Amino acid sequence: MMDKDSLILPKDFPELKNDTFLRAARGEEVEHIPVWCMRQAGRYLPEFRESRAGKDFFETCRSPEACCELTLQPLRRFPFDASIIFSDILVVPQAMGMDVEMTPGKGPTFPEPLKDPEDLKRLKTKVDVSSELGYVFKAITLTRHRIEGKVPLIGFTGAPWTLMSYMIEGGGSPTHSKAKRWLYRYPEASHKLLSQLTDVIVDYLLGQVKAGAQALQVFESHAGCLGPVEFKEFSLPYLRDIARRVKDKIKLSGLDSVPMMVFAKDGHYGLEDLADSGYEVVSLDWTIDPCSARLRTGGKVSLQGNMDPCALYATKERISEIVKKMLEGFGMKGYIANLGHGLYPDMDPENVGAFVEAVHTHSRQLLKSN
Repeated sequence: MMDKDSLILPKDFPELKNDTFLRAARGEEVEHIPVWCMRQAGRYLPEFRESRAGKDFFETCRSPEACCELTLQPLRRFPFDASIIFSDILVVPQAMGMDVEMTPGKGPTFPEPLKDPEDLKRLKTKVDVSSELGYVFKAITLTRHRIEGKVPLIGFTGAPWTLMSYMIEGGGSPTHSKAKRWLYRYPEASHKLLSQLTDVIVDYLLGQVKAGAQALQVFESHAGCLGPVEFKEFSLPYLRDIARRVKDKIKLSGLDSVPMMVFAKDGHYGLEDLADSGYEVVSLDWTIDPCSARLRTGGKVSLQGNMDPCALYATKERISEIVKKMLEGFGMKGYIANLGHGLYPDMDPENVGAFVEAVHTHSRQLLKSN
């Protein structure tokens, strides 16, 4: 028997009712500043915890029905201006043949991480993304239909360096010293692995757009452990490559272009380079001042971010003040409000609601007075 999800096709999607996020990403005029949150489908929501209870994390990722439900949950609660498909960046190393498990209380673990360049032989040289990652594409298509055009749907991937560091460290790491050891000791093998990852990522992102993703975000979550020199050699060229190749392939496929966003967490040293790397939007963490980010990016890109997620522990009044100051810093053009990182599991959904409301209310007032 065919499962019903496989009969849902990436066409005849409901018409988009709120394109504020897409317009802001392209630097166009908006009536209010759009807002969404990284990890908005997450453990801070009781309904998320209930849906996920007792289920294996990656099994959930492989169920289009479950991913769709988890993606839609935050939209039932909050008037976000965008949604992001529920998935994980580590599905890419899995597609390349590595085992990844989600260990409760510890996070993702690779039972057999890459130890030296010899281990690269363990990876698949050619990855057919439609067979290995088709479940993500199905989840995107299903969600595009079920979201009923309420807001745009964002697809995403981890960036090559971030994925490489997970594959070598075998999980999260405070120093990333095993992965960085490769950069200094095995630069050629490092570039080989980064290129392999880039090839898979390009096909993966194209597949997401074909499935219905209306924007794409590339997460370079581990930019902060690189210095400017290593960033320019082992991260930036691959980020640029991804943007260029994905855009070329979208064009060749006759698909509509989608805005691309890059988030290099703690990569403030590379802000000028990121503004020149072929993405429409540069996403920022909270360690960068909004005014200086505008100056340093010279109006070339839209900016996204960057409230400290921990500000959500404040009172609603204080959240409102922090948001107003942030909006004034970024200005009203080419700006998408977000946090400087994902939501944490112990956050109060009420305060997330207050954040969204503050962005909408203050931005409408600021736009009126402009």
